[in-house]
Amino acid sequence: MFTRLSLRLRIFLFFCLLALGGAALAGGALWFGWSRADSPLPFAPFVTAFLVFAFLNTGLAVAVWLLFDENVAKPINTLAANLRLSAHCGVDREADIKAARYLGDLAPAACAVSTTLSSTIMDRAAEVARETGRLQAETARLTALLTEIPIAMILVNPAHKIVLYDAQAAEVLSRVAPPRLKAPLSDYFDEACLKAAQGTLSETGVEVSFELQDTSRTHTFSARLKALQSDGYMLMIEVSETDSGPLAARPLVYDFDLLNSDAPTEFRDAALRDLCFVVFDTETTGLSTETDDVVQLGALRILNGRIVEGEVLDTYVNPGRPIPAASTKVHHVTDANVANAPDFITAGRQFHAFTRDAVLVAHNAPFDIAFLRRFETQMGVAWDHPILDTVLLSAIIFGVTEQHSLDALCDRLDITIPQQLRHTALGDARATAEALVKLIQLLEARGLKTFGQVLEETRKHGRLLEDLN
Repeated sequence: MFTRLSLRLRIFLFFCLLALGGAALAGGALWFGWSRADSPLPFAPFVTAFLVFAFLNTGLAVAVWLLFDENVAKPINTLAANLRLSAHCGVDREADIKAARYLGDLAPAACAVSTTLSSTIMDRAAEVARETGRLQAETARLTALLTEIPIAMILVNPAHKIVLYDAQAAEVLSRVAPPRLKAPLSDYFDEACLKAAQGTLSETGVEVSFELQDTSRTHTFSARLKALQSDGYMLMIEVSETDSGPLAARPLVYDFDLLNSDAPTEFRDAALRDLCFVVFDTETTGLSTETDDVVQLGALRILNGRIVEGEVLDTYVNPGRPIPAASTKVHHVTDANVANAPDFITAGRQFHAFTRDAVLVAHNAPFDIAFLRRFETQMGVAWDHPILDTVLLSAIIFGVTEQHSLDALCDRLDITIPQQLRHTALGDARATAEALVKLIQLLEARGLKTFGQVLEETRKHGRLLEDLN
């Protein structure tokens, strides 16, 4: 049981035990002396002596504990966190030799290990960067070629969930809801049409041509299904310039890990890496969740522990009122920016479609979630998603006594927020998402691998959010 407690708490309990043990020994010695006297002695002086000793002994134990906590426990925690960052996130953090001066050779030894590890990581990173550059160039060529072909292509796994889509497919999907990897095809297209075609494909194994309608039944497409052995199937939809206008080349959006369609798992039992996270942020007219309004909303998705490039929601929101100059000074959103933007009811519905089957993540989540829930009825949706807060994840990894602002967390994780993007909804959401990716690695390294385990740990630090808000 005690191994699950933090190092600093265990040390505190150790000193409490010393104080109690000292008081018990002193009390026993005084009683033994009083009971061995040749003639009866008054009891009160012995009690007074015991109380004075207990008070001074407790004071001494507290003073020594404070010194030990400041000069030993805290530096050990900081050193361990830095080593974790270096080992699991590739973040190079030098040990503070001055703060760890009472730890003997531990800090210099940790520095030596970290330097050696960092050098190895940098060499490997250079090789990976070269190979990544080559792959990105090839992907760009492929994207440009596919953009010229008037066919929207969607790769679907055996569980009928989207694994890959191209630019044309993104245009088709976005007519119904924001395009999302791991989303069921039935979120976008009529389920009856799909099931009939899938049944024919399963029976014959031959490519199937059919008419496909979207869920709103406002668009009908000529489509084909082609089986891909055990990897699912390809849905091809014929499009033309008149359907969506000329398309600019955009990267293919894909995650081939999704081809392995495991059975769905309850959120609490699911591994962190198996979950879909939507990381979001809002900019508002002020700091009151009851009287202020949202002026900008930004979000992006994380799958399999990676940010999905290309799946982004970024929109201004018309609050229906002038934006105070003091707020504009912070986030730079003006009345002109939001003049033609959707209201929060419309933006919120679009965001809800973007977050389907996902865990919502934000930095100081109660603030942002409060705006969504305040307008829940008007939106006609339920904001009942599981929620994670990167403030609490930071407290789990780095301890409650550290700073847990977004700037402090990004600095600790070696994440750079471009100045022009700070205090923009998408810029802060991007920084939070990058932090989450690294925090997941650190949580897993500490044995917290399922959503339920992490949730239990965050509940221990709920007071942080109360203080923050």
